[in-house]
Order: sequence, then C-alpha cells, then structure tokens
Amino acid sequence: MLYGDSLQPPPGYVFDAAVATTFSLDFETALAAPVSLALFAAENRDDILSHPLALLEGAERIAGRLVVFADAGHLHAQSRPHSRLCSLLERIIVEVAAPRGGAFHPKMWALRYRPTRAEDPTLLRLLVLSRNLTRDRSWDISLRLDGELTRRPDAKNRPLFDLLTRLPDLAVAGISDEARALTVEIAEDVRRAKWTMPDRFEDVAFALNGFGGKIWQPAACARLGVISPFCDTDALALLAGLPTAEKPIIISRPDQLACIDTATLDTFERVSVLDEMAASEDGEEVSASALQGLHAKAFIAEIGWDTVLTIGSGNATGPALLSGNNVELFASLQGKRSKVGSIEQIMGEKGFGRLTRAFVPSELDPVDPAVVAAEARLDIARRALCRGGLRLRCERFESEDTGEHPWRVWLTPSVALALKGIGSLSAWPITRGDGHACDVLSALRSGESVDLGAMPLVDLTRFLAFRLTDENEKVSVLFSTSLIMDGLPAERHAAILRWVIDSRDAFFRYLRLLLSELGDPFSAALAAQEGSGTTAWSAAADDAPLLEDMVRALCRGGERLHAIERLMTRLEAGNDTGADPIPADFRTLWDAFRLALQDQGADHAG
Repeated sequence: MLYGDSLQPPPGYVFDAAVATTFSLDFETALAAPVSLALFAAENRDDILSHPLALLEGAERIAGRLVVFADAGHLHAQSRPHSRLCSLLERIIVEVAAPRGGAFHPKMWALRYRPTRAEDPTLLRLLVLSRNLTRDRSWDISLRLDGELTRRPDAKNRPLFDLLTRLPDLAVAGISDEARALTVEIAEDVRRAKWTMPDRFEDVAFALNGFGGKIWQPAACARLGVISPFCDTDALALLAGLPTAEKPIIISRPDQLACIDTATLDTFERVSVLDEMAASEDGEEVSASALQGLHAKAFIAEIGWDTVLTIGSGNATGPALLSGNNVELFASLQGKRSKVGSIEQIMGEKGFGRLTRAFVPSELDPVDPAVVAAEARLDIARRALCRGGLRLRCERFESEDTGEHPWRVWLTPSVALALKGIGSLSAWPITRGDGHACDVLSALRSGESVDLGAMPLVDLTRFLAFRLTDENEKVSVLFSTSLIMDGLPAERHAAILRWVIDSRDAFFRYLRLLLSELGDPFSAALAAQEGSGTTAWSAAADDAPLLEDMVRALCRGGERLHAIERLMTRLEAGNDTGADPIPADFRTLWDAFRLALQDQGADHAG
C-alpha cells in the first residue's frame, strides 16, 4: 500500500481537513503529502517532488487544514540545502514532547473528506501506521479505517479523542490558534465516527499509552506472536511471562536481538529475523541504502476462537510497554481465527515467516557500551536544543555590498545550555546547507547570541539544522528543529512564490493548476507538468483554453478566480526587484474578470 494512495479522497469526495502524528519526518515527504491530499496521486514521492508548481499549490490548498505533530528534534536534516518550499511547512509542522519524558511515537492520520454532492454524508478516515512520515523503505504495516460522521460519540473512539485533544498542549515552540482549533475540531469528529471494519474482522479497539493511567500490554492468551524491530530484555521477559499455553514467537532485528540475554531468548519458541533477500523485491539487487529491513510492529494473540491483531507504533520495549513513558497508539482488530488466520498462518512459513530466517545469537556482537553512552549524551543535548528556549531573530540591513543578501539571522539562547559530553555543534538554516554552518557550541554554553550570517529573503526559515558530535567522536547526529523567529517579514511567503513562479511559462502553468477543480486529479496532474513534453498545453498557455477555464470557474461561483486574485496580490507583495511578475496581456484579461467577480458579488449581496 502506497502512503499517497492512503491519503487520496474516495470517489465523489475532496479533502477537507486532517491531523497527523509521526515520530520522525523528512521535509520532502512532508511536502509531497499535501499534493496527494489536494491534487493527485503519484506512484512514488519523487514523481511529486519533480513538480515544484504542484508542491507549491498543494501547500497553498491545504494551508490551515492540515497539522502534523512530530517528536521535537526528529525532523530529518541533510548537508545540502533543502528546497525553499520547505519553509511553507512552518504552517503545518508542530514539534511536540511526550509529557512523561519518553518519545512522542504515534503514527496516525485522522482525515475528513467532504462530498461533492450536498446530499452525501461527510466521511472520515483513520490511518494507524508503523511508518513515519519519511521515505523509509522498510517493511511496515498500516491499518486504514473509513467511516461516517455520526451525531453520537462512540466510547470506542475515546483513546483517539484523548490523543488528539492533548496534542496542542505538548507543543515545545508554541502552536497557532488556527492549528489548535483545527486539532480540537478533528478530535470531536473522530469521537463521533462509525468505522467500517476491514474484511474478516468483527471489531476494533484503540489504546493509548504515555499519559498515565493503565498501560496497554498484550492480554493473556493461548499463544502470542510478536513482530517488533526494536526490543529489550525487560519487555521480552514481560511478554514471555504472560499466561499462555505455548511459548511465544518473535520476529525482530538481529542487532537488537544480539543485545538480549540468552536466557530471555530461550523463553521464546522461535526467534527470527528478516531474511536479507526480503529487503528487495523478488530478490533483485538493490542499493545498500535501500535495505532498511524490518519496521513493522504487531502483537498477534489467539484468544478462544478469535485472533486479535494489534498494530500501531509500540515496540517490545520498556518505554512502550512497561513504564509507559512513550506516547504510543495501538489498534486491536478482532476476528474469528477461521477467517483471520492463526499465528502460525500469519507468521509461519505460509505467511510473513517465509521472509524470515532463524536468528543466530553469535552472528553479531552486542553494541559497544561506549557507543550507547555517547548516543545517550547526544539525545540529552538534542532535547536541550529543541526544548531549551532557543529563538531566531532576523533583521534587514542596508549596505552597498549586500547584493541579494539583505537579511541577517541570529540564534539566541534564553539561558546558557550545559551540553555536557558534546565535542562539536554546528548549525545552519536548512535552506542554506552545511556550507554555511556556524560553530555554535561555545556561544550556547555561555548563553550568547550567534550570528548565522546574511541571506536573501527567500532563504529565511524557522527550520534550523544541527550537527552534534560527542566528545569522543564516536557518534554524530544530524537533525532539524523549528524555532520561533522574531522579525520574520510578512513578505517572505510571497518571495517564495515568486522564486517558484519565475517565468511567463511558469506563471501560466500555475494558473492552469490553480484553475483545476478540487476532485479532478487528472487535470491537476496535467497542469503540473513541466513545459517540455506538454507542447499542446504550453503553446496554448495564454490562449483560448485558459480563457475557457476562467469562464468556467466564474460560472461555478468564482472560488478559483479568487485564488488567482490572491496569487497576484502575493506576487506583487513579494516583488522587490521592480520588475512586473505578471504578464501585461494577462493583466488586461484579468481586469475584465475582476469586474465580473465584483458584479457577481453584488448580485449575491442583493
């Protein structure tokens, strides 16, 4: 199942609003998600990323209607500059921290779709995943539930409601009133959802860990099967000690199992790992970077005549199942074993087990304790940087030598940060790349501001990349976080629009994309194409077909034409070069449509 397909509206519906949660996130995948929601699906993420106009319009269409909550400090960064379009995600991404000191770990989407026909009901969709919002190629598992919005709350949805309503208060760098209101609104809708069960299953139950109260753990059962990429001795001892008629079985990763006590592994009937050949399709050779192994998480229990399949974010680890410090979401599907299958059928040779092999305890050495200690130091420093009150400040300055770099940015700590055990720390705006990295370790330790350099308006961003290295140089970590930026000019957004819409051809192709109707993915995908290979479209970009599209939009109420008017206003606001970003011949055409829109508004008022 493709991530993008899971977000696409059902036939006869269009995307209306959504709230998502993820542990980690990469900016390119997050940029592609709005395109899947509001415009068109694609076979893979890179197909979408090749169309900057589609990325821009996707972000514009879902602005104010999508919030993504991610664990603070787990936004992926890279050495090369990120696209300036990533700054548009500042309105979407909210970094949060688990209230009990663990990881914010749930992977969930709650989506609302509105019908194109007034008589049809509002639909909701819930995705409960093991996959983060990244381009990871691991084996993962997902549950998709579609349902209708009803008038009465359903007690089964209470854990979902509890998670959603608590999200805004977990934000580490603030949250807009708009995002807070949307999250509460979606929470109320999910509370009143009536879900349609997947084939062969009869019921679903949800559970939430990480906020106190009873911790979800697998129930007593006749037999238990576990799929968990991460594990520790304490959690596996718990699972092996559950009242069961038979020993449990587990599929995990070899590097994790190598750290488990042999006596604990002996309490399992079968201990397996993903076969290396299963990391590619049909055993084909693929690049080493694509071989990511296992990331799915599932607990499968045989209870009476039923099989209960629990999926979600939780691994077989202490923070997930014992202390409850991690925020985790679980969905448990229940069905007759004769229809769903037994553990052996699901995890054995005729099921997922055919992709596994037996784990050999001596095949890997346990992780070096010094590396584990270094990773722990880096994690503490990462948390301090994300939650320590760092702010950005930007100011425009006048100088004959500034050229296209009239803005200067400072990183300012509210208090001195200890950052113990850290050997080096550099930082740079994600739009600039590490060629513009600044050493910030000594300044942050003394509580002093750091000059991050001068840059053009389009490079200003709240997302800052950090590279941390421990004092023994054993481990290094690269990540990004979003900081409050004081002095961010209102025209920055318009400047990004002008950076993408940088030519006459791009302007007219973007108008076509803007005029594509909600729920018409074919026309949106066609309009998003580059000029090459679409001669018929580009040749007629400012000719009769565009006029027909505009007339059609006017007859349908003018919503898309109002979007064009907003675009023109923004392009003019972001024009700091003196050149007119809008073709003169289109201005003449637009003046006539502006009068028609005004007349239409007057008729409605009358």
